Amino acid sequence: MAIVQAAALLAVWRVAVHTEIGQWADTVALTGNRIGQDRIDGPVDRILNAMSVVSLLAATAVIGFIALIRGRIALAVTATLLIAGANGATQVLKHGLARPDFGIDPERIYAGNSLPSGHATVAASVAVALVLVLPRKVRALGAFLGAGYAAIAGVATLSAGWHRPSDAVAAFLVVGVWAALAGLLLLVFQREQAQVEPADAHRVAATVLGVGGVLAAVASVLALAWLVDTYGTPPVLPADLARRPLFVGYAGSAAGIAGTMGVVMALVLAVVHRLVPRVKG
Repeated sequence: MAIVQAAALLAVWRVAVHTEIGQWADTVALTGNRIGQDRIDGPVDRILNAMSVVSLLAATAVIGFIALIRGRIALAVTATLLIAGANGATQVLKHGLARPDFGIDPERIYAGNSLPSGHATVAASVAVALVLVLPRKVRALGAFLGAGYAAIAGVATLSAGWHRPSDAVAAFLVVGVWAALAGLLLLVFQREQAQVEPADAHRVAATVLGVGGVLAAVASVLALAWLVDTYGTPPVLPADLARRPLFVGYAGSAAGIAGTMGVVMALVLAVVHRLVPRVKG
């Protein structure tokens, strides 16, 4: 799972950052955020401004505390490492990757690389870590709420004009990679005392999240395929496009962001009963 999601992350980076058509589609979606922006500015700002270093530390402390009161020391350490590793990796990638200039987005030519999104990483890493530490009876509910929160945060970064859609998608894949690595670590630490119960699996919830995520991703691909068909040589700058392609790019990208988070959370939920099993005795 870590390898597959890392490969998906590499593909997103190569297409969205290092191809002219990828940068164009990304910028069209970002430019489309001005449609109806006046009505959502307030909620979007509240969502994004609530994410800070202090709130991340507080959330991490709460997640670690939940694991500790359940008597799971290895789980507390692993969940903390997941959050710290995912957010640290995002910052390294954001400042270490280069973004070539194809003349697609002259307004942000000096902004540099913005992939992956730090805000989306914060939301997704906290959501996934919370699912790991929650008791099995409320784990599925936590997965739906966490995936919804992270998806909203990812779309909010696009709506606010802070990030391109590929930035949020890449952030969720970074979290997915670290979740898989955290799962491997948990298996190593718990293999002697693990008591896996098939009845603890969340098959229905994982299927709903996975199928919903895939359907959203397919809708995103179809929307972006239509958008790419309008791409000309030389391309029309996104700021000069009509309302329809801007809306299709924005809505399609929002669906892709939500779909990616749904799939990442579904993968976690499908195996969490093995990663955090019942303990003998």
